[in-house]
This record gives sequence, structure tokens and C-alpha cells, in this order.
Amino acid sequence: MSAVYIVSAPSGSGKSTLVNELRKIIPSLDFSISYTTRKPRGSEQNGREYNFVSRARFEAMIEGDEFLEHAEVFGNCYGTAKKYLADARQANHDLVLDIDVQGAAQIKNKLPQAVSIFILPPDRKTLERRLRSRGLDANDVIDRRLFMASREIENYDKYDYILVNDRLEESVDVLKAIVLAERSRRSGVTPSAENSRNLQLAERCRLQNIRERVQPILASFATSGASRFGTQPEPRGG
Repeated sequence: MSAVYIVSAPSGSGKSTLVNELRKIIPSLDFSISYTTRKPRGSEQNGREYNFVSRARFEAMIEGDEFLEHAEVFGNCYGTAKKYLADARQANHDLVLDIDVQGAAQIKNKLPQAVSIFILPPDRKTLERRLRSRGLDANDVIDRRLFMASREIENYDKYDYILVNDRLEESVDVLKAIVLAERSRRSGVTPSAENSRNLQLAERCRLQNIRERVQPILASFATSGASRFGTQPEPRGG
């Protein structure tokens, strides 16, 4: 049976980079490209970052029960199509979902066996530096993203694994270890030396084993303020 990996993170935490690197090194791993009614930004291309569709088409997909999950955020609709899971299962591949906390909750309700991974920045200052260095957003948008990050990370304890993305190369290695460790568990075969290492790396990131490391990260966001931004979730694709 194909496994589903849910990967979530605050905007700017490096989630897309990590997932892209993971896809290069793990065989038989498919990726779900979300559907959205928002317009492409910058160099985004249809079918690469998103499947860009009209609202009428999106609503028709809802009517046709074509989504595993969907939501409307700040006037734009986002959704994960069931076809990606069906295609992965037919090919006997695993599936990665790059998705926000809203979508992750919906997927977990429908697929409780899905493996969920939450990616955290090392602290608020690092996240702010990463957001500003991208040069994609105005200062007020960055402030909003930082505030929403403080809200999103409160959901960390709903995930199976927590990955603190401090150094890219190490984080890619750990993300790979989590996927391979889960594959090893499902296989029922006695782990090889390499798989034993993957199991050990993955185990360090299990929620119950990383809570202590997460606390200073949460604390660094606690004084961020910005209540003026309200409580709406951050738009996907940040």
C-alpha cells in the first residue's frame, strides 16, 4: 500500500526546497501539485508550482468530489486532487503532499495512516531573515507572514515528526531518513545497517522525542505580537 507523507511549515521555513531535494534522491515518490484559483506569481508556471484554474472549474471539481481536501483563503481556493493519490497507488509509489495545517488536518481525518511532518525554522529571527532575503514581499506582508507563522507552529504537536531546518544538507538527510524509515517499517524486513541509521535519525524527530528542542523555538515567536493581523490562516504558496 502506498504511503502518504504530509509536509507542512510556516512560509519561509524552506519546505519547498526540502521537498524538491527529497524528490531528487528518493525513488518511487510522487508529488501532488495543488489546484488554486489565484493567479500565477512571478515565474510560476501552470502544472509546476500549481494547477491554476478558474473558480468555475474549481467549484465543478468540488461538486464532482475530486478533492481530498480544499479550502478558501483570502478569496482564493486551494485544493489537493484525489487523482494524485489514485495515480500513486496504481504505480505503487508513495505520495508527498506539500500542504498547510488546514489541509493537513483534513487529510489526517480521511487518511489517519498518513505520515505527517512539520518543518520549523530554528527561531523567529532566522525566519524573518529568510523571508526578507527572498525579496518577494513588502514589509507589511512579511510582518503578516511572521505573525501567521506564530499561529501555525502552535499546531506542531498534531504532527508525527518535527524537523528543525537549520542546515539544509542535514535537514535533507533527516527528511530522507524519515521517509526511508517509514518504508522500512512497512516492509517488515529486518533493517540493514543503513536502514538502522535511518530509523535512529527519524526517531530523534518523533514528536515525543523533540518536544524539548521545540520549546525555545516557540518562545522566540511568543513576543512577535502583531494582533492586528487577525486569526485567518496564511495563504498557501507563501
